[in-house]
Amino acid sequence: MRNGDDLEGFDGEASSASMISAASSPYQPTTEPVSQRRGLGGLRCDLDYLRGTLGRLKVAEVLLALTAFICIETIMECSPCEGLYFFEFVSCSALVVTGALLVLFSLSLHTRIPQINWNLTDLVNTGLSTFFFFIASVVLAALNHKTGAEIAAVVFGFLASAVFALNAALAGQRWRLGRRAQSRASSEYVRARSESREAVPRPETQRLDA
Repeated sequence: MRNGDDLEGFDGEASSASMISAASSPYQPTTEPVSQRRGLGGLRCDLDYLRGTLGRLKVAEVLLALTAFICIETIMECSPCEGLYFFEFVSCSALVVTGALLVLFSLSLHTRIPQINWNLTDLVNTGLSTFFFFIASVVLAALNHKTGAEIAAVVFGFLASAVFALNAALAGQRWRLGRRAQSRASSEYVRARSESREAVPRPETQRLDA
């Protein structure tokens, strides 16, 4: 029969074991507020990007491309129609690609795919959109019939070209800075490895000294 001291020791060991098992259990309750937990797989809106220059330019590009596409879709008759079809394709493509990039950047989804150079991707998209929007606007201005929808499409097309050009300039600058930082980091890594190799003596040298 256990005495009082043995029972107290046994209870202390049992309570310690229960505390350890509770601490190591992955199903222990959390005190984190429910409102602070991330929902939808950790998606969050990057308000800093949307408030920045690149975010505002992306929103403006999407709105201008959408407006130009709506204007060109309201035209019911055309002859010739090649300029209209080309402008329609360019505005729709720019709207889809730029809208997808806006969603990726604003929700920080691009950080989950670090294998892609997103600065270069943005530079290529904005550069191609600038070129093709400008060409499509020039062609539509030369072949239109001076209707209100065609004139509005041409105006929004040139505005989209200007905004895409500004974004391309900023994206190119950002891409060059990223390349310089990457090359600097790689050179520092190589120099650090070479210095560490020189600091460690070779086994042959140790045996000869001995």
